[in-house]
Amino acid sequence: MTTDHATAPGGPSVDAKEPILEVRDLTVEFFVDGEWFPAAQDVSYDVRPGEVLAIVGESGSGKTQSSMSLIGLLPPNGRSEGSAKLAGRELLGLNHKQLSKVRGKDVSVIFQEPMTALNPVYTVGFQIVETLRVHFDMTPKDARARAIELLRLVDLPRPEEAVDKYPHQLSGGQRQRAMIAQALACEPKLLIADEPTTALDVTVQAEILKLMRDLRHRVDAGIILITHDMGVVADLSDRVMVMKNGRVVESGSADEVFNRPQHEYTRQLLDAVPHLGSESYAAQGLHGEHPVAQAEGTLHVTERAGVDPFGTAAPARATSYSLEAKDLVIEYPGRGRVPAFRAINGIDLTIGAGEVVGLVGESGSGKTTVGRAAVGLLPVAGGSLKVNGVELAGIKPKDLRAVRQDVSIVFQDPGSSLNPRLPIGESIGEPLKLHKVASGADLDRRVESLLDRVHLPRAMRNRYPHELSGGQRQRVGIARALALSPKLLIADEPTSALDVSVQARVLELFQELQREYGFACLFISHDLAVVEILSNRIAVMSKGDLVEVGPREQILRSPQQDYTRRLLAAVPVPNPAEQKLRREERDRLLAAAAPAGTSAAEHAVADGQRVQAFEDEQVTNAGRYDGNLRPRGGGDGSV
Repeated sequence: MTTDHATAPGGPSVDAKEPILEVRDLTVEFFVDGEWFPAAQDVSYDVRPGEVLAIVGESGSGKTQSSMSLIGLLPPNGRSEGSAKLAGRELLGLNHKQLSKVRGKDVSVIFQEPMTALNPVYTVGFQIVETLRVHFDMTPKDARARAIELLRLVDLPRPEEAVDKYPHQLSGGQRQRAMIAQALACEPKLLIADEPTTALDVTVQAEILKLMRDLRHRVDAGIILITHDMGVVADLSDRVMVMKNGRVVESGSADEVFNRPQHEYTRQLLDAVPHLGSESYAAQGLHGEHPVAQAEGTLHVTERAGVDPFGTAAPARATSYSLEAKDLVIEYPGRGRVPAFRAINGIDLTIGAGEVVGLVGESGSGKTTVGRAAVGLLPVAGGSLKVNGVELAGIKPKDLRAVRQDVSIVFQDPGSSLNPRLPIGESIGEPLKLHKVASGADLDRRVESLLDRVHLPRAMRNRYPHELSGGQRQRVGIARALALSPKLLIADEPTSALDVSVQARVLELFQELQREYGFACLFISHDLAVVEILSNRIAVMSKGDLVEVGPREQILRSPQQDYTRRLLAAVPVPNPAEQKLRREERDRLLAAAAPAGTSAAEHAVADGQRVQAFEDEQVTNAGRYDGNLRPRGGGDGSV
């Protein structure tokens, strides 16, 4: 099936140009247990210079493997058949030596996770220089100068300094820019972008998308965009190809696919996308006007009786808030000549019993720091932080253990938060054993009940985390967090890296469980559309300060602060025409906010650098991270 062609936004028609890539009847298979299993079948499409083709679909649809097969990046048990011609040259069937001359020079890849794609023991400048010197006859001095030029091209702050930094010393957005710089080093004819913005906060994502829009016209490269984020597709793509179970089910221009989808699966995919401002989604949320949402500061809120996973009614408790922070200050301790760093600047925040509060902001804003402090993973440096009525400032370790029985956390990446050596049944039951709540047959019964609650088959209790999909692992993380029937749940970006359809199912599950248990929740996310679905109130953070707090409708419909307006304008929506208007509005807001003599792009990429600069110093002086420090970025435990 050959896709239709559209006109690139803001540029000349690409129809008249000869295709840079022609793929015909591409089939990818993997040999497993003595049998060949297809990952992609009969895939055909063209990509022209300066054009963006978005390939969308759920995990396992074949979108990534079909693209990686073009340059021989399949696992050893994979094979590809059919035809893929780059500027008339057949790519399939080339040997390793021939492919090594194509990779990086003619075809480059922007991988999904730059922290794993970049070599951690070499500076980003060295890796760009290496790419240049492999394909061109350049001196080290010339290659370094070109590397700095490329880093400047992708708007990386202080490129003369960044060229000598290691990947872990850059934020998630900065690492992604460095990878794009490396991918563009040889000015390739074709760029494959595999989920280039997954788990990045909305402002960084908007900057990366703006960068890619500018670069495709600057270098006139064809771009294959692999993603499950339909907002990103609406923002960047000229044409869209939808894949399901290894086959192309629909293709056409972005306008046709978004506004006149023909296939039922495409309609389901679009329906599953949370759309900021969608009344239908807002109506499904947990918004049965919570007392604290109605009147912040209301006292004597009485929590309704909850129900634990085993059918026992939990006694109602009279308390004002599940979480109450007053003038809260959190600092990362100093070390050597490096002074202590204040990550949270005296904020006030409350969460009523049974209320869901969304906490949003860019990477480095401090939102995850607040969540970690609420479960006792970071000490309180000043002010007051009460969780379920217990003061955490100065709390003793033995008392903290009792507090943690009533507060749980769902981490962003369930794959790394679950013990890979334990079956999921043991992981779910571990909190019950550690707190001596259940053992033996009673423990087995409770684990099976929790699996039922998160809609996982009981037979899965003996499987290991690597045997489950991302959505299933996240369900396990939720089941583990609910094992002790917490009164407060901290959800730290629990859906950021999930497919839209899987995300929709996890959000439905979350809503169902919150209604059933009545737990209070601090929902930390950079996805404002998700926050709109779930939250009674929304708190907006920037650089350690609470910029704005209010009811959901007020924050999303009539924000009071310019920062909140810029954050909302950065959210992509799954509608090409609407997204174009939102993009123009964001550019206007950024231009208005930029200091005199500073470009909007320079002002935008500077956000969050205060936190990053501190961590740079920590790494330089200590050579490692301690338990309170994590590399900054959307997908790797960002603050």
